[in-house]
Amino acid sequence: MRKKKSAPTMKDVAFEAGVALGTVSKVINGQPVGESYRIRVEEAIKKLNYHVNSYAQGLKASKTYTVALLIPNTFHPYFAKLAYQINHSLLKRKYRMLLCSTDYDHGAEQEYITMVQQNKVDGIIGLTYNPDLHIEDNIPFVSIDRSMGAHIPCVASDNFSGGQIAAEKLADLGCKNVAFLRIGSSLTNEPNKRRAGFENGCLARNLHYSSKILEDGASINEFEVYLTEHMHNGKLDFDGLFCVTDRMAYDVIKMLKKLNVRVPEDVQVIGFDGLQAFGDGDYICSTIVQPVEEIAEMCVELLLQENLSTKPPLVCLPVSYAYGGTTKESQEGKSPLL
Repeated sequence: MRKKKSAPTMKDVAFEAGVALGTVSKVINGQPVGESYRIRVEEAIKKLNYHVNSYAQGLKASKTYTVALLIPNTFHPYFAKLAYQINHSLLKRKYRMLLCSTDYDHGAEQEYITMVQQNKVDGIIGLTYNPDLHIEDNIPFVSIDRSMGAHIPCVASDNFSGGQIAAEKLADLGCKNVAFLRIGSSLTNEPNKRRAGFENGCLARNLHYSSKILEDGASINEFEVYLTEHMHNGKLDFDGLFCVTDRMAYDVIKMLKKLNVRVPEDVQVIGFDGLQAFGDGDYICSTIVQPVEEIAEMCVELLLQENLSTKPPLVCLPVSYAYGGTTKESQEGKSPLL
């Protein structure tokens, strides 16, 4: 029986390249060496089909070079984009991502936290909803959108500013009577500030506003009932709507269509998140854009930062407005998705 050939080692690479073992180590770890040495080592690696043993490398450095990401799901385009950008940020630093999809299940969130701690990940980034989530002090953790104490950094968009921008934009576009629509978590978290920002913007512009707030688990069809109640003589009472997410705006626009209310001619709609068709196409509605790439980069930067005392408890990143066909700006080539 033929003996199975063992995988090539760093010593094999050094022998093939005719260099010292330390030179191979420097090339693999991205440290500077002479150009001719680097070329010889890279050619030897390719010839021998050598792969770095990241597990052994991690044991030596007391690291696994693995970070866990907890998000509700990858079905929602915002969460999917966030996962993509965090993975990209980690790969640039030669880290791997362990994706944990919790489906908003509080128990699953805690089980994943326990599991990844047992697997010795180097840290956790979490967009979580369990109010009683327990995280060991010895595991680096960065939260998205939810402040969990001074010892855990939170990264979020400037949600208050985003709500204010939405109100000011609707006022600038001629709206006189607007409404804020929301389904959201009962937790105290950063996205809750969208409402306060919107109300502040309305007050600053003397814009009359109403709100319809639904809690977790409520049927989105309640918004259709609410809109129907505000129909008089075939017209909607509101000429502007601010929806707490783009996904909600998408659903609300379909409801308006059923009521024969035209968007943006009869009512202008602004959402929040910055979702794009097919991930990188047109915005699905006029929207407040979250800087997802910057959020991901900040989460990874804070997580891998060695000095815990210098980590801020909250980092708010600026948002921006983008036209997506559901407001009255004249932009050639733009049209609403629905």
